[in-house]
Amino acid sequence: MTAEHAAVVRGAAVAKGRVDALLAAVPARDREAARPEALARAERQRRRWATQVVVIDELAQRACAERGLKPPAEVAPERVLAVAETDVADLGSIVAAALAHSPAVRLLLAELEGEQEIAEAAVRDYYDRNRDRFRTAQALRRGVDPFGPVSSEDFVPYEQVRVGVARELRRAAGRRALFGWLDQAKVGVVYAAGHEHPGDPAHPDHEHRH
Repeated sequence: MTAEHAAVVRGAAVAKGRVDALLAAVPARDREAARPEALARAERQRRRWATQVVVIDELAQRACAERGLKPPAEVAPERVLAVAETDVADLGSIVAAALAHSPAVRLLLAELEGEQEIAEAAVRDYYDRNRDRFRTAQALRRGVDPFGPVSSEDFVPYEQVRVGVARELRRAAGRRALFGWLDQAKVGVVYAAGHEHPGDPAHPDHEHRH
């Protein structure tokens, strides 16, 4: 690995320029209020964070090619998409940013979602265990306790929500599959100094957040 490389993925080097371009497109927050030492630490972690996003994009492009999918071109860094706060909460900032940044990651996730088989029993079980989500507008206005004495008329019928629930469960299963793929795909990736995972305890700035 040379000084121009941020990581090596399956023997192929990932250029630092890709990391620099992503950093330029995603400006740091609270720079003015930070003390110099805190700013330096934050910048080191930001570089590690950006490296992870770029490596995930690289891995996804390879996965798309292996599946016979046409790997989409990497989005121009200056057109990086906004990351929804709900995605950050559900996926973590690195994977959420990778989904926003990389067409290949989005395509791979769509493929994984499409592969998920959701049994009818699982859909029905979700409906039965989450009745509070399916109260009718009238029941909501009356403040009906979904887990107390209720009438079937207080809930939207299962047949009307079945497709939506199945879609939601398939989406969740697809995201779990994406995490499983990523855990396997990142095995063997070698990072240059200063580009390690932000949570890697081998470097002094490491931090691990959920």
